[in-house]
Amino acid sequence: MRAHLIAAVVLMALSVTSASATVIISADIGGKMRDYATHFRHVRDSGESVVITGKCVSACTMVLGLVPSDRVCATPDAVLGFHAAWMFDDSGKRVVSASGTQELMTTYPAPVRAWIARRGGLTTKMMYLRGRDLAAIVAPCDSSRVASASRSKRFGGTQIDDTNSPRASFGAR
Repeated sequence: MRAHLIAAVVLMALSVTSASATVIISADIGGKMRDYATHFRHVRDSGESVVITGKCVSACTMVLGLVPSDRVCATPDAVLGFHAAWMFDDSGKRVVSASGTQELMTTYPAPVRAWIARRGGLTTKMMYLRGRDLAAIVAPCDSSRVASASRSKRFGGTQIDDTNSPRASFGAR
């Protein structure tokens, strides 16, 4: 009997995959686009779901185009912030990266690109997507997805500086 119980527990543990995990995005100020693209492609390939609950700005917003929309939801507290990508010039000054900005735009799904276009495109000024406008683009989270946050993994925080990589963040580093 004990052997059957142990076998059942082991079998159950093996059946739990990363697809049952939920990635929570909250208070994420962005960083290097390459880091976020790598992370969100891993999330996409793993089958994990994403709950946006709080601030997701800059490169963090790439989640909308890199993880399937049926696996991304936003709580009523979610706020997404968009602006042009930037990099350092030879003198160490931040300058808009046209290629990085274009890469951001091609990453986003059509409804996000249309929302940005209606507001004049990506510039150095942050534009925020929240409330009804956000709910029209990103599915609101149902209670079961929010409850799964107890088994969550968080992504975000400080990124290592690399002066040659486009960033989608104008925040201090």
